Amino acid sequence: MASTATPSAPLALTPAPQRASAALGVAILVLAFVVGFPGNLFVVWSVWWRVKKRSVTCLLVMNLAAADALVLLSAPLFLRYLLGGRGWEFGAAACKLVHYLSSVNMYVSIYSIGLMSADRCLAVTRPFLAHRLRTKRKLLGLLLGLWAISFVLSLPIKQLMPISANRSVPICSQDHGSGVEHRVFQYLFETVMGFLLPFTFIVGCYGVVVNRLRTAMFQKKGQSSRLILLIVGAFGLFWLPYHVINVMEVSGEASGDEAVVRAADQGRPTLTAFAYFSSAVNPILYVFAGSSHIRAAGLSFMGRLFEGTNSESRTTRRRRKRRSGNAGPSIFFHVSLNSL
Repeated sequence: MASTATPSAPLALTPAPQRASAALGVAILVLAFVVGFPGNLFVVWSVWWRVKKRSVTCLLVMNLAAADALVLLSAPLFLRYLLGGRGWEFGAAACKLVHYLSSVNMYVSIYSIGLMSADRCLAVTRPFLAHRLRTKRKLLGLLLGLWAISFVLSLPIKQLMPISANRSVPICSQDHGSGVEHRVFQYLFETVMGFLLPFTFIVGCYGVVVNRLRTAMFQKKGQSSRLILLIVGAFGLFWLPYHVINVMEVSGEASGDEAVVRAADQGRPTLTAFAYFSSAVNPILYVFAGSSHIRAAGLSFMGRLFEGTNSESRTTRRRRKRRSGNAGPSIFFHVSLNSL
């Protein structure tokens, strides 16, 4: 993220108009760490140890949880910085690193969701091709590429996070220089590359899925689709306000409207912390989605939930084998709809 998902200065040095927003941001940050860090580790443990055969959706969920747990490790550093009264005590390298990892997490999250959506779309429109492409080697290559792209796209934030001095207290904040070009570029770049383009792709994938279901006159959704739709909805809910603030700041800087820029600056601490909370919300969604398994499976309930995504793929393969001898239009509909 261009501005960290926390206030950019200790509360004692935050201007009065932004102090309430900054305090709320701190509260959200505390909640995100307390809920999200152990929650995401539990998701990784459930997938790794409690799911015998992992589907593509299952592995992408684990990748997303690992990325979220990694970025939430920065929360204690930020809380010390914001509440300790001594400014940033961890050096310039750590300042750049934690903001850089926050930006990487944003890209990894949305692009992982994009891969999930593409997998669902391919399963409906090209079920036989989807079956051939769903190999561990291909998925590993995609995940490595996803992380590499995220690291590259986050490089601008790494260059803009020096330690600055404010009242003899070191501040870990952005420095765009004297002009507005860097600020406009940074906010516009991450909104386009980290939200508008990938989210448009995701919506397009599900538009194709819905259209195919209507064509087939079949309304049932599978476990994978429901789970992915929950993840997509949560990401949009928590990240849209942050990118609205980015657009406000860009438009204010471009038009010279200081009132718009001030409004964006005042709302940014809370809304960036709200975006940070997106790293904590997915385990909560999984608990609700898998609540029917809790009584029977105990701590393994999340493994049961994720195994449901794998059972859909097995059903698809069985139907494909059973009907391959007498191919016809019904094969396509049965296989593709059960893959969803």
